Amino acid sequence: MNPLVKKIEEKHIKKELAPFEIGDTVNVHIKIIEGDKHRVQIYSGLVIGKHGSGLSSTFSVSRVAFGYANEKTFPTYSPNVTKIEVVRRGKVRKSKLTYIRGKLGKAAKVEGIFSQIEAHPEIEAKETTQE
Repeated sequence: MNPLVKKIEEKHIKKELAPFEIGDTVNVHIKIIEGDKHRVQIYSGLVIGKHGSGLSSTFSVSRVAFGYANEKTFPTYSPNVTKIEVVRRGKVRKSKLTYIRGKLGKAAKVEGIFSQIEAHPEIEAKETTQE
């Protein structure tokens, strides 16, 4: 890659994004602008793919809402994506989960890694203070 392009990309890449992988269930906080008002909307679902690298990378999130499967692709480093939270880690062996697209209900589930501490470190802090 051209060193000049690399230098420009380094300025715009967010360092504070949560590390997420394919198969993880995530909450994507999206900034929505309506007229002169701003609000943050949460889109939660399963990460079914990551595409590209660097500043132009994207990821696809799939979810089922009201009986219909929805899929949305987000630019990873967009200023409109304010935060990405990992709700649950998934255990998958594929790089693209395209087989999830046609499935609903239990058939669309991914086996999870049941370590809530990795996804939510604040849970560990609460448990230790209660004892």
